[in-house]
Amino acid sequence: MIQPNARSTPRAAMASEPSASQQIDARIQSLEDWRGEALSRIRALVHQVDPDVVETWKWRGVPVWEHHGILCTGETYKAAVKLTFAKGASLPDPNGLFNASLEGNTRRAIDLHEGDTINATAFKALIRAAMALNRAARTAAPAPRRNAPRRSA
Repeated sequence: MIQPNARSTPRAAMASEPSASQQIDARIQSLEDWRGEALSRIRALVHQVDPDVVETWKWRGVPVWEHHGILCTGETYKAAVKLTFAKGASLPDPNGLFNASLEGNTRRAIDLHEGDTINATAFKALIRAAMALNRAARTAAPAPRRNAPRRSA
């Protein structure tokens, strides 16, 4: 299995609670059906594109993959695995993978249902585009202003 990177946490927290990567492992193992296999496959594809991706565990149990910001989340429901791209509306999707949350101005999602397969090449292209968008937003952000010493007149 891929050994994903985990966001560093204080030592006390690490001793008492599992890392985000361990929580994602546990989620995948607890889903003893197609959803666990789908989430595991998506996770592997994300790590193929970005070996340095940071895995986080947010909103009371949602696996999140980040690189200079959220790339996508992997929510599991009874009938679907939902892959939500935080800035999906700004990403090119020439293969039409996005099939959910299409009405919003920011997010886009891919709903996978039992028996669905995902175009790995197209999915990896979305991850690369999300990484590039996050990097561009980070470099475009203005540097924090430092208070200059006041000059006396």
